[in-house]
Amino acid sequence: MNNRNDSVESKMRENTMNIPEISVQELQIMRESNADFFLLDVRNPNEYAICNLGGHLIPLKELPSRLSELNPEKPIVVHCHSGGRSRVAAEFLMEHGFKNVCNLRGGITAWSNEIDPTLPKY
Repeated sequence: MNNRNDSVESKMRENTMNIPEISVQELQIMRESNADFFLLDVRNPNEYAICNLGGHLIPLKELPSRLSELNPEKPIVVHCHSGGRSRVAAEFLMEHGFKNVCNLRGGITAWSNEIDPTLPKY
């Protein structure tokens, strides 16, 4: 593993920034109103295959090498299973010049519990 990936993974132990968060209800409103934003899923491919919200999959460990896939000018909502990895990813993005980034509080688990109970849980 290279140093950039080690840096991202070490952030999982030391969240130091104040990362903006949104609720699943707020995300639902954004989706229903066709708001212009990018939904970034930082889970692993096997998790994405179980259930997903249609976001762009970039696993957390690949994020440093795939930043070019993201537009720093576009609002980004980051999500994962329960909110931990997405918080790390949001912090990483903010440290790399992305200004309009937020974490989905509770991740896809909260979405399944509060918005769409038909979404498989794992």
